[in-house]
Amino acid sequence: MSGFRRGVRIGVDVGKARVGVAKCDPDGLLATPVETVPRNEHSVARVREIAAEHDALELLVGLPLNLRGEDTLSTADAREFAAALADTGERPVRLVDERLSTVSAHAALRQSGRSQRDSRSIVDQVAAVVLLQHALDVEKSTGRPPGTPMPPAQEPA
Repeated sequence: MSGFRRGVRIGVDVGKARVGVAKCDPDGLLATPVETVPRNEHSVARVREIAAEHDALELLVGLPLNLRGEDTLSTADAREFAAALADTGERPVRLVDERLSTVSAHAALRQSGRSQRDSRSIVDQVAAVVLLQHALDVEKSTGRPPGTPMPPAQEPA
């Protein structure tokens, strides 16, 4: 595990109606679901609270690119949410490629016998777990933090 930074990370799957939140243990062994946050004017504040409650090293926000690695309609939304999270500069925010995390989450839930309708409330958390686990695996295999850092908002001069 050379190069792996110890600390809890928070995975964030940004959706139009809900935001899935997951966390990992300080050693990055396992990502687990935390909460599905309703998407409204309080979403960013709630995700920040969760990060503070777990004393997170950083927040990893899923960037929904298409299969060719290009932006989608949801990409701008995820970038804006990540920028709002990074705005205070309290905790680093990184954007991580989350291609297929929601698809993987739906597949895992189907395999566990849940219908898509029954899964709606937790699919966002599961997608956050998938993207966080992938990010942890990338950092462990490369020794580098996953994704790209989101700069905190600049103070007006």
